[in-house]
Amino acid sequence: KDVLAHASVDVECFVQHLEASREPLLLEVDIRDGEKVLAKGQQRVPPSNDTTQPVSQTVHLDNLGAVKLWDLTHPSLYSVHVRLLRGTNVIDEDRRTVGFREAQFTDHGFELNGKVVKLRGLDRHQTFPFVGQAMPARAQRRDAEILRKNLRCNIVRTSHYPQSRHFLDACDEMGLLVLEEIPGWQHIGDDAWKALSVDNVRRMIRRDWNHPSIILWGVRINESKDDHDFYTKTNAVAHSLDPTRQTGGIRYFQESEFVEDVFTMNDFGFPLKPPNHPRYLNTEFVGHTYPTKTIDNVERLREHTLRHARIHNQLASNPQYAGGIGWCAFDYNTHGDFGSGDRICYHGVTDIFREPKPAAGFYKSQCDAAEEIVLEPAFHWARGDESIGFSRAVICSNCEHLKLYIDGKLEAEIDPDRTEFAHLPYPPFSVDLRELFHHWGDLRIEGYIQGKQVIAKNYSGKGVDAKFALVPDDRRLVADGADSTRVVFRVTDEFGAIKPFANDAIQLRLEGPAEIIGDNPFSLVGGTGAVWIRTKEEPGSVQLVAIHPQLGKQQVEFEIGPASPEVV
Repeated sequence: KDVLAHASVDVECFVQHLEASREPLLLEVDIRDGEKVLAKGQQRVPPSNDTTQPVSQTVHLDNLGAVKLWDLTHPSLYSVHVRLLRGTNVIDEDRRTVGFREAQFTDHGFELNGKVVKLRGLDRHQTFPFVGQAMPARAQRRDAEILRKNLRCNIVRTSHYPQSRHFLDACDEMGLLVLEEIPGWQHIGDDAWKALSVDNVRRMIRRDWNHPSIILWGVRINESKDDHDFYTKTNAVAHSLDPTRQTGGIRYFQESEFVEDVFTMNDFGFPLKPPNHPRYLNTEFVGHTYPTKTIDNVERLREHTLRHARIHNQLASNPQYAGGIGWCAFDYNTHGDFGSGDRICYHGVTDIFREPKPAAGFYKSQCDAAEEIVLEPAFHWARGDESIGFSRAVICSNCEHLKLYIDGKLEAEIDPDRTEFAHLPYPPFSVDLRELFHHWGDLRIEGYIQGKQVIAKNYSGKGVDAKFALVPDDRRLVADGADSTRVVFRVTDEFGAIKPFANDAIQLRLEGPAEIIGDNPFSLVGGTGAVWIRTKEEPGSVQLVAIHPQLGKQQVEFEIGPASPEVV
């Protein structure tokens, strides 16, 4: 289905009478495609005494015309505008963004608008270096962009709590599906605690029910034990508030009582357990069972990549697996008795600064070549960074054929490994290098589709840090005292490939109405790192200068524009 002809919509508005009204009020509602009004309607609101409880009013809008469906590649959005009038005076107004789509988990996987979509995604902790969760809209939206466009995921789980509305707005706009769940991890408290958790279900759904990207409500405390009465209530509350969406509850044991619509399961073993219910979604895997740092040797980086690939290969082997959400997208800060001893969990496919590890290349490589042609080695080019010498090279790509050159000489031609990864749409490539090292030099990898070269990447064999780059996510910010953007540091070879053992201290200097969020000087980790630039409440120009002790100085300029007036 591409469009809905002759569509209609019911807009439910909640009016709270903070003061008594002796005369009727009027609700005016319209729905728009951009600036074009598709339909409008009105609803009389009768006089009322003052009350703390909002009263529901439903306005029916008819004859919208042909409505475009929201999907992954064309996330069509509409806006609903509501005004509350007393006579001709507008006393309140609001707007919401909505989309039209049909999403359901079935006994043969997940369907979006009647088409089966194998879910491939990552869990997200909403935390950032230096500040925890205290990041404004721009940084939250950037995470959605990294997941959808850099990692080519089609789903994210907000583990383990509802996340920023700005992040969810970006998921709507970019076509990134969302499993959103209530706060909590393993612990279930007393009756008062449970009542608060049930209220969290209400608050989450009421806040976020208009987001078309959200396809599943998580109504169970992550990895908690069974509690029949408690979870029967959370599930019932979700269904009463939103009968259009299914529910799930993330658990860690298959014998768990199933009271939701979708059996959502954290399974860290391999091979995965077979589905034990018709609607089945894997919600965590790999993660803490194989923490991996950007500075680990090639053996660990390769195995980390292959573990994610093996899981997704098994998920693709059975349509009853709706798909999988890996643990996790980004490394994150943690408490003292968890993680790697430095209060960081290295469970992500990117580091804490959102810079990719090789496993990120696997997720990216599973997109169609029409979206992006991907060629991502699961290694850095070095002959001796393995126990007995570099032996097996794994390359993640959606190409059909690869050619490898060492020092300008063609040494190998390889096809995807469909023996180990028979079910993946784009299996990784693998080649035994031991017989290829007749000489050493630069590596060149060429990717081919239908016999035509479509991509090539080069990697230096010199072992020298050659370039220093300063890469901002944005150059135009707003002077609201909170707006922030990431600035990434990278030390690379002459071809732009990261040098993972560069750990130099970068000296920073900032001029203008902004401040640095992060260390100064900043010591690189894995050849890279980042700080954020946060504006003050003053427009103007900002210059950031970064000085590498050997590779010199780089600088970037930002324009800080005035903030919009606050609306009260």
